[in-house]
Amino acid sequence: MNATDRTPADLLRSALAADPARPLVTFYDDATGERVELSVATFANWVAKTANLLQGELSAEPGDRVALLLPAHWQTAVWLLACSSVGVLADVGGDPGAADLVVAGPDALDAGLACSGERVALSLAPLGRRFPTPPAGYADYAVEVPSQGDRFQPYAPVDPEEAALIVAGAEHTGAEVVERARAEAASLDLTGPGSRILSALPYDTWEGLSAGLYAPLASGGSVVLCRHLEQLGEDALAKRIESERVTSTVR
Repeated sequence: MNATDRTPADLLRSALAADPARPLVTFYDDATGERVELSVATFANWVAKTANLLQGELSAEPGDRVALLLPAHWQTAVWLLACSSVGVLADVGGDPGAADLVVAGPDALDAGLACSGERVALSLAPLGRRFPTPPAGYADYAVEVPSQGDRFQPYAPVDPEEAALIVAGAEHTGAEVVERARAEAASLDLTGPGSRILSALPYDTWEGLSAGLYAPLASGGSVVLCRHLEQLGEDALAKRIESERVTSTVR
């Protein structure tokens, strides 16, 4: 990774320049049987489209707070990097009543209505499917994002020293996210290209976000992100670790 990268969005741009074809996020949902693998290029395209939606359609500006009421999921990872790209504050599991915008999964739609600003709903269904009927009071992410542009340019430069992330009540600047992720990568056995961590940690703690997104991104590695891993037997888990060429695990 480039030593001058100061925000998570910078890390993604460097990863895209270095090896766009390598896997970045492989997601499993063991409640539904879903498996999605996103290369750096595919992930970056989702991030660009989502950032364009956030900045353009939703009129988000640097300093705005976005409450992310979402589980550990590949689309949550996309939203975290989209927030970094625009310069808005991603508040993971934050109070929607105190947020400028809310992004909610199906289990948090009622809670998200407390936000008086724009609201976006994610079905989190396999293949990123839309809701059969759009939830009242929300825009359906799966409907809105496909038409967005494949390249993103922020209206204003993103300041790495501004608050970029709140998780478990702790606030981090973009620069702090990058520095901490880099510092922790080695302890997670993420030592560069080819390093591949399997994480079943939720995204509601720094440890879950670091293992499940930021440290792999900062180190040039990749993550196998598992939701509902408790529904997978130990033998099946061992086979997944082997087939996915996992080099370390956290759960």
